[in-house]
Amino acid sequence: MSETHRATVRCGVNAEAALAFLADGLQLGRWALGCWQTEAAGNGVVRGHSLFDGQPGWVRPVMNAGDGTVTYHVGGAPDALVPRIVARVRPEPGTSTHCSVTLEAERTPGMDDARWLRLVRCHEVEVLLIEALLARPEARR
Repeated sequence: MSETHRATVRCGVNAEAALAFLADGLQLGRWALGCWQTEAAGNGVVRGHSLFDGQPGWVRPVMNAGDGTVTYHVGGAPDALVPRIVARVRPEPGTSTHCSVTLEAERTPGMDDARWLRLVRCHEVEVLLIEALLARPEARR
């Protein structure tokens, strides 16, 4: 049985700005609690560390502007990345100045209850960090 979690927030920027922000691997290191303080590792991959246990993690954000998504390929080594998290950006109907941002994750088969709960709670906080960062024009640079 598959479990999926989604956390969504409304942001005061247009969808294009939000999508570009979410696809930026260096910006990821400002809001992703499991991959903090990212640095470029080459080939579109960034390396950060978990705020929980300090372990390194690698991520390759892959943007699909056509469907408004960023898929985060995640792993414990730069050559062992699998698509695990998807950010979805949707323009808000009737305005070009707001959008919604959703982080979506599917529970992997070997993920225990404690790890799943942590991921769920992190996403609920991370969308709030994304919203706050997008509200600051200097943070989007």
